[in-house]
Amino acid sequence: MLVIGNGKLVTRDEKNPYFENGAVAIDGTTIKEVGGTKEIKERYPQAEYIDAKGGVIMPAFVNTHEHIYSAMARGLSIKGYNPKGFLDVLDGQWWTIDRKLTLEQTKYSAIDTFLASIRNGVTTVFDHHASFGHITDSLFTIADVAKEMGIRSCLCYEVSDRDGMDKAREAVMENANFIKYALKDDTDMIAAMMGMHAQFTISDETFEFAAANKPAEVGYHIHVAEGIEDLHDCLKKYGKRIVDRLYDQNVLGEKTLLGHCIYINPHEMDLIRDTNTMVVHNPESNMGNACGCPPTMELVHRGILTGLGTDGYTHDMIESYKVANVLHKHHLCDSNAAWGEVPQMLFENNAKIANRYFKKQLGVLKPGAAGDVIVVDYDPPTPFGADNVNGHILFGMMGRDVVTTVGNGKVLMKDREVKVIDAEKAMAEVRVESAKLWKSING
Repeated sequence: MLVIGNGKLVTRDEKNPYFENGAVAIDGTTIKEVGGTKEIKERYPQAEYIDAKGGVIMPAFVNTHEHIYSAMARGLSIKGYNPKGFLDVLDGQWWTIDRKLTLEQTKYSAIDTFLASIRNGVTTVFDHHASFGHITDSLFTIADVAKEMGIRSCLCYEVSDRDGMDKAREAVMENANFIKYALKDDTDMIAAMMGMHAQFTISDETFEFAAANKPAEVGYHIHVAEGIEDLHDCLKKYGKRIVDRLYDQNVLGEKTLLGHCIYINPHEMDLIRDTNTMVVHNPESNMGNACGCPPTMELVHRGILTGLGTDGYTHDMIESYKVANVLHKHHLCDSNAAWGEVPQMLFENNAKIANRYFKKQLGVLKPGAAGDVIVVDYDPPTPFGADNVNGHILFGMMGRDVVTTVGNGKVLMKDREVKVIDAEKAMAEVRVESAKLWKSING
């Protein structure tokens, strides 16, 4: 039994949204009870107790689009890399990195990403992996790290024809084999999808091969209209828009997650909505790659289940919240934009997306929900409560303000000390492997 108390408790439960001095009791992997600190402590006197010290207690974050394979890119300068557009960014940097990744480097990329996730209060990650230097067993390697570090993970491998049909088929089979493994996992901590890069690097033949090897229980995780080049390619080769092609290939559906969706029109939005397909917005990545601003506010208004991801750009969901908030205000020239939509994406929709793959309810602190709880070191200078907590998070917090992270009832970090791995030793190994990767890229 674990009790986390003596904090401003934000539950995200409409029936009991806030306790000024609240506590959460976790039994095993599940929340048993929430309430006042005094009452909860008296009810469970033998429980391990974590003192929030007046900080904010709230549900841990979900990240619905990550890229573990990009972990070793920070600070990397690639000889001759001078991109003139999004396709140059992909081929010159990201595909160059993933073509060189060894299995050991994939392992340490996962360790680095999950360490950062824990430190930023993220306990559930949807990752979209690519390592064309070593495809087979890459997802299993990431899953082993996820289990060791206590991160709930939905994994997939990025299928693409860009390095030839043999590797495309190997990628499909890595997905297929991992999906079979994940479907047998009874921990509710590992899930899988059929990962696809984007329609402009995937032939009809590869789509068909992926479909033939995908169990009905899972959907696809694919980048959609991230760059205008993707749309132009689809119109030129197939005479149709991207979402229409995905619809014709039976890719859409309630278990499928579409990344980005920048260059889509109202007809495509209708297809996404009518097929109950999910979308994930990645604001920093879209801005950093100069890809454009997606019609995310319209997607939310149309009732499309739209979440918030980081695309590997950061592991701090609060940072993504801040950037999405100002991006859409700036893009729409509307100071009222994004106030409600972005927190809905982060605090409600991300959990709904995750719960299409994981059974235990996420994103809320109430009896029966998953024991995913964080404590944030935050001392508000103004009145604080359920009616204005989002404003406090947006303007007063950062991911690294998280001091304690509990995932599935397990203490992953306490008072900023990571408990599930020797972080100092692990990061030393990450640096060794990243140096090897950089040398393999630049010679």
